[in-house]
Amino acid sequence: MPRIPRLLRWTLLGAAAVCLAGGVALGIMVYAVSARLPDVQSLRSIELQEPMYVYARDGRLIGLFGEMRRYPVEIGKVPLRVKQAFLAAEDANFYEHHGIDVKGVLRAVWLLAKTGGQERVAGGSTITQQVAKQFFLSSEYSFRRKFAEMLLAMKMERELAKDEIFELYLNKSFFGNRAYGVAAAAEFYYGKSLDQLSLDEAATLAGIPKFPSSGNPLSNPERARIRRDNYILPRMAELGFVSRAEAEAARRAPMHAKPHEREIEVYAPYVAEMVRQQMVERFGGDVLNKGYHVTTTIDPVLQAAADRAVMDGLRVYDRRHGWRKPEQTVQIPEGADATTIGQLLRAIPTQNDLLPAVVVDTAGGRLAVVLRDGSELALSGSAIAWTGKPAAALAKRGDVVRVRRLPAPADKPEAPPRWEIDQIPRAQVALVSLDADNGALRALVGGYSFAGNKFNRATQARRQPGSSFKPFLYAAAFERGFNPASIVLDAPVVFKDRRGKEWRPQNDSGNFAGPMRVREALVQSRNLVSVRLLDTIGVEYARRYISHFGFDEASLPPNLSMSLGTASLTPLSVARGYGAFANGGFLVTPWVIDSVRDRDGKEVFKEAAPVACPSCAVATAPGRAVAAPATTQVDGFDLGPAGATASAATAGKPAAQPAATPPPVDPDILVAPRAIDPRVAWQLASMMRDVVKRGTATAARVLNREDVGGKTGSTNDHRDAWFSGFGGPYVTTVWVGRDDFRSLGYREYGGKAALPIWISYMQVALKGQPERLPEPPAGMVKVGVSANGRLLPGGEGGIVEWVKAEDLQRMEEESLVEPELDEQPTEESFDIF
Repeated sequence: MPRIPRLLRWTLLGAAAVCLAGGVALGIMVYAVSARLPDVQSLRSIELQEPMYVYARDGRLIGLFGEMRRYPVEIGKVPLRVKQAFLAAEDANFYEHHGIDVKGVLRAVWLLAKTGGQERVAGGSTITQQVAKQFFLSSEYSFRRKFAEMLLAMKMERELAKDEIFELYLNKSFFGNRAYGVAAAAEFYYGKSLDQLSLDEAATLAGIPKFPSSGNPLSNPERARIRRDNYILPRMAELGFVSRAEAEAARRAPMHAKPHEREIEVYAPYVAEMVRQQMVERFGGDVLNKGYHVTTTIDPVLQAAADRAVMDGLRVYDRRHGWRKPEQTVQIPEGADATTIGQLLRAIPTQNDLLPAVVVDTAGGRLAVVLRDGSELALSGSAIAWTGKPAAALAKRGDVVRVRRLPAPADKPEAPPRWEIDQIPRAQVALVSLDADNGALRALVGGYSFAGNKFNRATQARRQPGSSFKPFLYAAAFERGFNPASIVLDAPVVFKDRRGKEWRPQNDSGNFAGPMRVREALVQSRNLVSVRLLDTIGVEYARRYISHFGFDEASLPPNLSMSLGTASLTPLSVARGYGAFANGGFLVTPWVIDSVRDRDGKEVFKEAAPVACPSCAVATAPGRAVAAPATTQVDGFDLGPAGATASAATAGKPAAQPAATPPPVDPDILVAPRAIDPRVAWQLASMMRDVVKRGTATAARVLNREDVGGKTGSTNDHRDAWFSGFGGPYVTTVWVGRDDFRSLGYREYGGKAALPIWISYMQVALKGQPERLPEPPAGMVKVGVSANGRLLPGGEGGIVEWVKAEDLQRMEEESLVEPELDEQPTEESFDIF
């Protein structure tokens, strides 16, 4: 046999053996890798990360939380032109191949072999392979990873439809700037939905996934333009997706992408953050990526009214105390133009409607400033008049001041914009407004500016409520036998402790009125009467009783200073306590999350809040109704009868008693627990309405409603100013103070600093709301008393009061005893212990 044929034969046999061995090795490798491939069926039920949406009660957006911007879209709702742009950019043969582009893979393998795996090369990956990598594989560059990607892609093609794979790709791909998925990218870069995109915009978006961080139209518009004009649009024309003329027209379109954040329709950042925290507590740390839709109890109209009341009220307060030096100074580079100067403000946030501005000149009686966007303003005349200072005395070049745009006149809406200089108030504020019947939060403001400070003073700040705490103390005293007609001495008193240290409480006015009715003491906010009441009923008793308003007993001072409102309480807790006066004595729990739906619209949570229901059975625990007893006992306190309300009773006779058969009650209603006797709640509400009619809150008479009541509060050195009150269905608390606990200023009482904000808000809140003036509850007696509180013969004439039926006998006995009161009150001394 010739030598050459024999060599050829052995060569062929050797080649066959090598091929066989390679085939076996390949088969083993395929088997080994395939055995570890994930189940692609899981992609059908995959939950892509979506942000959490927070809405007002009418469905308008309050907030959006999450690490990613993503709005998954079904493939059938993606416009054809958008799909074609991505096919041209990534995989023109997507609907023809079985998961792998053989030529592209061979090219990638060859380049990977040439570089020794040290460089990244174009992979020729199909859309299917990219989906496989996005969901199941790492970004490692290796033969093994690429091989697993190809096998997985073929498996996906066998088990999933093409449109399913394409949909996953469009929703999973990263587009830079926290935008995931084509719908989120369209909204962020162009502020549009997919069906509104033009051809040039669709082509630009299709080019982003290749270089999402370094090639998006914001980070590198030139690179994005080159990819759009030199590759994607020509490729679309070549594939017949668009005509040459259409492609050329789209190439001429300038790059015009810019950031478009999802529009917040209801500005309530403190509420949104509250909801975020509560959702994390309720559903876990990953709740922000599950696409939950949270509907809150917030009323958009009332929230807007609260924001406006807070801004206007603090502006009025702040201007009473004059202009202060600018908040900071920046160094203006030599020869800098307006645009460069404006960039010096990029780290200084806008706070509410106050924009930062750099002063560039003060000559000619005007203040020339530059805003962040480089625009220039000249402020003079009325724009700086409120400061009472000339322009040169307000600031110097480089100072950062605040300006705000004034609203256009109603009769000239198209008038040129007007601006004025302003400043961030030193004081802070909190406003809480609840539905008194169920505790639903209708409006909340936790500070002047969330951008300036995210600390929520409505729920987190513990401040002394001052005299606004007195209604709680009076309620405790009424439980111990006092009533609005009781006489208490408003006179000097000194208390001594065991070490001989003395405490001499004083009235704000500095004078003393002598014997006076309790109603008048609250109307005039007499401190000495409150101290004597607490000393009479006992501190421990009062603490235990007042805790029924929802306060932690441990937070109430264990001494007589509690009578002057020295407890540290949050505005939200104070508003909750006042709710008991407004709703007939029930303790409702504040709540803000009404319902939660998942990404598919399925309701996963619905609040069922206990409600105040004077005509229902009395609840002794939240959400648990019991049969209505003649009286209700809680912690040893008699909380009075439940049931029917009083009609107009004759003088000296009790109000209507509960009907033998109570009215039908909806069995699905959860009744809130009773906090106090409904008769005591009615008496205090009546007295607080007098505070508005002729006491420390007469400014609220501008509301022109009979059902409005409340109480002012101030603390030592005017560190805190409060007003808490009710009207219609709402109970609202306003606090004004400084975070550093410094004084608000001379005579900045609650009626001056906080009440105007409360009035401004309630003017909107009460619009269209019917008045709520409940009749006296059952178990009350209408009596007539003299100015000195003594019961008149026959119970008729004089000053009309409603008292508890069991108090009538005591009043009758007291009317037979002549009072022994000095004409000039003298200081009394008591041992605190």
